[in-house]
Amino acid sequence: MRFLRESYIVFRRQLRMNLRNPAWVLIGIMQPVMYLVLFGPLLKPLVEQFPGAGDNAYTFLVPGLLVQLGMFGAMFAGFGLIGEWREGVIEAERVTPASRTALLFGRLLRDLLQLLVQALILVGLGFAMGMRGSVVGVIIGIVITLLVGGACAAASNALALTTKSEDVMAPVLNMLLMPILLLSGILLPMTLGPAWLKRVSDFMPFRWIVDAVRSSFLGDIAASSVGWGLLAAVVLSALGGWWGTSVFRKENA
Repeated sequence: MRFLRESYIVFRRQLRMNLRNPAWVLIGIMQPVMYLVLFGPLLKPLVEQFPGAGDNAYTFLVPGLLVQLGMFGAMFAGFGLIGEWREGVIEAERVTPASRTALLFGRLLRDLLQLLVQALILVGLGFAMGMRGSVVGVIIGIVITLLVGGACAAASNALALTTKSEDVMAPVLNMLLMPILLLSGILLPMTLGPAWLKRVSDFMPFRWIVDAVRSSFLGDIAASSVGWGLLAAVVLSALGGWWGTSVFRKENA
């Protein structure tokens, strides 16, 4: 109970900071919305050529954008933590009796709530633009996205406390996120690429996650791709949480 109470105190403070500047919620969703509005119409005449993509461009595109939102939005959460560290907020929290894990978990709750709001907005816009999807499948897809978002947010916080510099963290994230975006099949299926590129993408866990969310949106909840994607999301979430908590517990982090 003490851990939950401490996490809630951190979450409430972080949420208040967000509510003072709600523009960040909208800024975080602008990129996937722009892809949805501008890239979606281009996919309409092509989507029937994508193996396993179904017959609806938005049912194919929205799940990929959902995963992109979970990755990119959460990965930049650590930039705010660098500012808090520079202002002495992190050290002030550490001298309290609060659990170090609660200091991270409270922030993750804030990040997940923000991601959930953004995901609901994106899915709502997708349905408004003609997306067709299973309700249960959409819920499963959002749950997988939240697991990915939690993993990325925890890793981002850990990276922020490790680098303690926006100038170092930004290029590191760009170097990591660009190949993930290209090899996970978020915008275009990897089946369109050459054989060597598809083999490389097979080792990309985010490729499995994107395929899982797409299958769930299409209603293929029992498909093996959903199980593998869910497993990948759980493993990434566990690894991200482990890295984040270990960094927060370090005295010199």
